[in-house]
Amino acid sequence: MVPVSDDPRRFNAGSRLLHEDGRALVVAGSRRHGDRLLVTFAGYEDRSAADSLRGTLYVPASDVRDLDDDEYWPHELVGLVVTDTAGTRLGTVSEVRPAPAQDLLVVDTAAGERYVPMVAAIVTRVDLSAGRVVIDPPPGLLD
Repeated sequence: MVPVSDDPRRFNAGSRLLHEDGRALVVAGSRRHGDRLLVTFAGYEDRSAADSLRGTLYVPASDVRDLDDDEYWPHELVGLVVTDTAGTRLGTVSEVRPAPAQDLLVVDTAAGERYVPMVAAIVTRVDLSAGRVVIDPPPGLLD
């Protein structure tokens, strides 16, 4: 397994995960093996049982970590209206795409899909209650 979690305790014994097919799983143990993580789940101790778990694992909504004030879950941003600092509507967030340096907001604009780096210098405000992301795009970003 290649972990894609920012919570270092996510794979500790007793942690709960959901398989993409809906099965609830409980971590029995885990250990590092090079750049991978070997995880065993309660009730899936042998290799053939473990093979049935291939696929994507998710964290139950009730177990997600608390976020800092300037952090957002990707699903919270999808669908938000994107405006510039003057209030001009530029488009709508259709996706949050992970990238090596920082996440990218994929914004559907009248001119097509545009990528906006999720950095404070460009994304100046996220207002979930108003359903809006305010950006201060540098010249050429949305061309």
